[in-house]
Amino acid sequence: MSLAGGVLMAAPALPGAAGSAVRRLVGAADKAVLALGGSGDEPPVTIPRDPAREAARRELSKGMYHENDPSLLQRALNAFWDWVGRLLSSAASATPGGTLGLVVVILFVVAVLAALWWRLGTPRRRPTSTPALFDDRPRSAGEHRAASEAHAAQGHWNQALQERMRAIVRSLEERALLDVRPGRTADEAAAEAGRTLPSHTDRLRSAAQEFDDVTYGGRAASQRSYQRIAELDRDLERSRPVLANSATSTAHNTRQGAPE
Repeated sequence: MSLAGGVLMAAPALPGAAGSAVRRLVGAADKAVLALGGSGDEPPVTIPRDPAREAARRELSKGMYHENDPSLLQRALNAFWDWVGRLLSSAASATPGGTLGLVVVILFVVAVLAALWWRLGTPRRRPTSTPALFDDRPRSAGEHRAASEAHAAQGHWNQALQERMRAIVRSLEERALLDVRPGRTADEAAAEAGRTLPSHTDRLRSAAQEFDDVTYGGRAASQRSYQRIAELDRDLERSRPVLANSATSTAHNTRQGAPE
């Protein structure tokens, strides 16, 4: 604060270099007023408010006063955390029990989501095009079964289920119930095998679906799902196919033997 020619001028309190700059401007104004003040009977000469404000603004806009300012990212983060703090504060004031009640509600929601995730597993993802059932290196049904049992012994149910499904399809190809066709998918094999083994159509379709879910849909196989496919493999080995010629012949004989 300074007294110049009877005029009281006050500089706002500013920290650091900005404060020093303003104080220098105010001191210069004081000197100008004292120099131009003249005798005691003449009115003092003062700097108008608007030019003084513009001079202070120009001084404070210099880069030397902003070297330690926070970056744009830091300001954005500060604004975000301020918003989160206000949001939590509002939620706590609106929740019965205040902050403790809010924490209990959040924990309850997290527990419900975890239970749903554990119960339903990873959401199914359908591939745009289903890849082939087999890889490039052909193996026999026995080799696929041996690989499946080795994985099952170690608790690797995904690989065990995949190899067992491949064993089923390869076995049907070896028995000439399916044509050997590279690039066949599990769904296609199940649909084709269901025509010659109609009593197992639903189980074949379910096995192909489980194979797709594990291989391409991101779901995890279980011991029970592996056992279902292994059971289907054993049942198919003992099943006799229903051939189209036999079905036609049986139907023809039935019509001939029917009373007129």
